[in-house]
Amino acid sequence: MVEPRSAILQGTLDLMVLKTLEQMGPQHGYGIARRIEQVGAQAIIVNQGTIYLCLVRLLQKRWISARWGTSENNRKAKFYAITKAGRTQLQAETENWERISGVIGRVLQPDTGLPAEASAKAGLPTGALAKVGT
Repeated sequence: MVEPRSAILQGTLDLMVLKTLEQMGPQHGYGIARRIEQVGAQAIIVNQGTIYLCLVRLLQKRWISARWGTSENNRKAKFYAITKAGRTQLQAETENWERISGVIGRVLQPDTGLPAEASAKAGLPTGALAKVGT
């Protein structure tokens, strides 16, 4: 049986958090998680524990910053914002995601594209394999 909602593919949560902060500006953890679920049309599950582990990891890498503030329901909350280093990383991760998702698309539907053209468009030499993993 196929699950109607999917867990997030390992390594993609950082990308989605950085993009959310770039688009929405400073947000608290719960707001980031809900926004990702909303944009994903409720097809993605964002576990609260997972989002906070991701935020800690991004803080340690200095791709985001944090400050205490007051949420929309008047509660104390930590708000996260993307840093300049985070914007640089977001651009690199976005380019990598586009390349890898193109490769996956070609693997899943091998008869729909021209391999040499697709490889060139993805920035790969003809017949090249992409390194997968984080």
